[in-house]
Amino acid sequence: MTSRLDALRQHSLVVADTGDLDAIERYRPQDATTNPSLLLKAFDLPGYQSLIDETLAAVAAEGGDSERAVDRLAVAMGTEIAHRVPGRVSTEVAARLSFDKQASIAKAHELIELYDYHGIGRDRVLIKLASTWEGIRAAEVLEREGINCNLTLLFSDAQAQACFDAGVFLVSPFVGRVTDWYKNATGQEFSAEVDPGVQFVRGVCQRVNQGGFSTVVMGASFRTTGQVLALAGCPRLTISPALLEELDGMEGDVTPHISMDKSGGGRPAPLAEAEFRWGHNGDAMANDKLAEGIRRFDEDQQTLEARIAERLDARH
Repeated sequence: MTSRLDALRQHSLVVADTGDLDAIERYRPQDATTNPSLLLKAFDLPGYQSLIDETLAAVAAEGGDSERAVDRLAVAMGTEIAHRVPGRVSTEVAARLSFDKQASIAKAHELIELYDYHGIGRDRVLIKLASTWEGIRAAEVLEREGINCNLTLLFSDAQAQACFDAGVFLVSPFVGRVTDWYKNATGQEFSAEVDPGVQFVRGVCQRVNQGGFSTVVMGASFRTTGQVLALAGCPRLTISPALLEELDGMEGDVTPHISMDKSGGGRPAPLAEAEFRWGHNGDAMANDKLAEGIRRFDEDQQTLEARIAERLDARH
């Protein structure tokens, strides 16, 4: 009998939401995504220790600081991941730059140059940016330069529409964090079919189809296998190792719940900045979760920088 993970692959491209090399080799995803939180977890994995030592030694020799070391380490880890997946690896621009278009563009260029130094072409990399107005505008510039982007922390229809308008390569609407908010707000539990996060991502897919946009939708931030299976048919799904293991241990077929047939229904007019901000601000869940997500990523970035600074100091 086919595992549900293999059956899911018939309908959606599976992406590993981890930096764990062992998990990536075990579940053979097409792509892999990382963020500061996942890099912080990977910092303690045995398989990365020699790579971390080598990277920090090079940074120390250059006189670089901990912020530079994070970029070097993210790319070094991303390079190891790229050697293990046939597709792309996503690498994130620091959350503290989420409201600075020009600084985000400059950081993306630095990351692409570092990947190029390691022999990984830009066609194997996705630059992750938060779905703020400034992040989306940065992505628009980068896409025109041939640098594809993954817009993350996406919680509202306004964010999705602005990303489509900008020609972003891929968006990562969050499932679990949306549902978390509604559970906390209402005290209710939701079955997969009425799950607010599932419904949100299905709506994003519908918007892509109706407008005939080229942006790829990748469901992210899953809490349960039920949420994952309810989004079968979404072009890409980025899934944690724990849920990949559960799906691999389940037998049975998977029924697609999303059709990506771009039959078209008319493309809406592009959102102006004021319309974007009004639409996003009007969604209490999206407003809360975007701000919280940026704070969390920045906290993990700062923790990672502090851990790196300690190891750099220990070398002296």
